[in-house]
Amino acid sequence: MTHITKQYPLVLAVDDVSFRVRRGEVHALVGENGAGKTTLMKILYGMTSKNGGEIAIGGKPVNFKKPGDAIAAGIGMVHQHFQLTPVLTVAENVVVGEERQSWWNFNRKKAIAAVNEIIREYGFKIDAGKRVGDLSVGEQQRVEIIKALYRGAQILILDEPTAVLTPQEVDELFKVIDRMRSLGKTVIIITHKLKEAIAISDAASVMRDGKMVKADVPIAECSTDLLAKWMVGRDIELDSTRRAQQFGETVLEVKDLCCSDRHGPVLKNIDLRIRAGEILGIAGVEGNGQTELIEALTGLRTPESGQVLLRGEPLTGGPLHFLQKGVGHVPEDRLARGLIKDLNIRENLILGYQWSDRFAGRFFLKMNDITEFSRKVIKDYRIKAPSEKALISALSGGNQQKVIIGRVFEENPQVIIVAQPTRGVDIGAMEYIHEVLLNLRDAGAAILLISADLDEVRRLSDTLAVLYEGEIVTETPADTLSEQEIGMYMLSGKMDGEEVLADGKTA
Repeated sequence: MTHITKQYPLVLAVDDVSFRVRRGEVHALVGENGAGKTTLMKILYGMTSKNGGEIAIGGKPVNFKKPGDAIAAGIGMVHQHFQLTPVLTVAENVVVGEERQSWWNFNRKKAIAAVNEIIREYGFKIDAGKRVGDLSVGEQQRVEIIKALYRGAQILILDEPTAVLTPQEVDELFKVIDRMRSLGKTVIIITHKLKEAIAISDAASVMRDGKMVKADVPIAECSTDLLAKWMVGRDIELDSTRRAQQFGETVLEVKDLCCSDRHGPVLKNIDLRIRAGEILGIAGVEGNGQTELIEALTGLRTPESGQVLLRGEPLTGGPLHFLQKGVGHVPEDRLARGLIKDLNIRENLILGYQWSDRFAGRFFLKMNDITEFSRKVIKDYRIKAPSEKALISALSGGNQQKVIIGRVFEENPQVIIVAQPTRGVDIGAMEYIHEVLLNLRDAGAAILLISADLDEVRRLSDTLAVLYEGEIVTETPADTLSEQEIGMYMLSGKMDGEEVLADGKTA
């Protein structure tokens, strides 16, 4: 890709960028949110048109108008959010849309045989006849890769491929990537996880503010600190840990909490306690009850049984009651549950608290006080916006997240339920959010942290629990278990050699 430019109405997303990869190479493309890396790869995949520049595959110029053109040229892309049909089998998901004959004359056995051949050749541990809805997240990702290979991909783009994987699933993915490299395939990884970029890649390129600041650097010349510095333009510290010096009294206690949905139990006899000055981290593969636990602890879901106690007093009622009692909530989906994108920053910063004396007078909102508060939050939380009147929809994901965090943290809640605090945010915003969380904990807040990022949970938590199939299968000081041991609990609910007792605990 040579001198590629992409101009949107108000943003130069890709600014005269050149990028190259070699046959049989694994290449990491890294950068902050909004740096332009995904836009660059969407141009390569034919999803986005370019305003200038040239693309050549094997030395031959190409001009892709749509993804079908890129696929025909041997390019595949696995998106962060998988595009699979749960009720179909692995083989059916792979071949759908690629049937070589009319549907009534489709050779099903031949198609399944072709899929099984790819599974065998690349070492995918997956059953072609299994329904996708019954697969783990890691297995679903493999189906997407198989789908690209079935369509003849020689260059495979993976967008944040390890974002929701356990350590064991990451290892399996890396084995597949190694196999692809050995067979002459080229793999481009868009990632925030710098340790993993260094572990699997041959070279790295770094984008910042739409420009390519470092291109095609051999991975032997890179370190996580150096990559982070190139990405952000300054030194970044993400590896240090800062454990709590001491804990106070129990602030939030959960006793024998049970919840069900129409398919059956989703939370089973949950017992937890969070003390003042403590971060309790919950690790687990997504879909094991995390969402339901968050909802039960923030008033969004009424438990079937059990109790939620705040300083010994039962908590009941809806979300507004929980907020008024001092339970802050940073939701896992910021746009679905945390923000109204058509409102401005000032309006979003008081959502849920607009009835408080701080913002509401007898008849009208105190607009001068709200404006002053909004400007303070924008300054203190480093929200990049022209003013408090800017629409939420105009902000990047990281700045949207800072609006939620500023709103919740400025209320000084007794308990903070924080779900996926840095999902989709860049490394600079991540560093800042982590620092704010640790400072709040040191000031005496009780924090429940739920994150799909195991590195984040291990770094921030003082105590770590693993949620598996709706049960807490282990709870321990954060430094007790290795990453691999936590991964075992996340995948199977136990470590190798442990027995699962009748009450669901391990021995």
